Amino acid sequence: MSGRVRLTVDGAPVSVPDGASVAAAIACAGRPFRRSCGGQPRAPLCGMGVCFECRVRIDGVAQQRSCMATAREGMRVQTDA
Repeated sequence: MSGRVRLTVDGAPVSVPDGASVAAAIACAGRPFRRSCGGQPRAPLCGMGVCFECRVRIDGVAQQRSCMATAREGMRVQTDA
């Protein structure tokens, strides 16, 4: 891994090391991934694609597991927070 990639999370620019996951980019942006029915911020629990708590919209495609997706240059990520 070398260099950095730039993407946006909920419209805010984020830069992460090449090879980082989308979940890492969201964490760097300081955003919750989604909110519970009661409005509490939620975050990934397992980090390996089993819990589905980290689902986001990536480049317009909903229900993507951010812990399993690698951040790419220019990617647009939208959380449900």
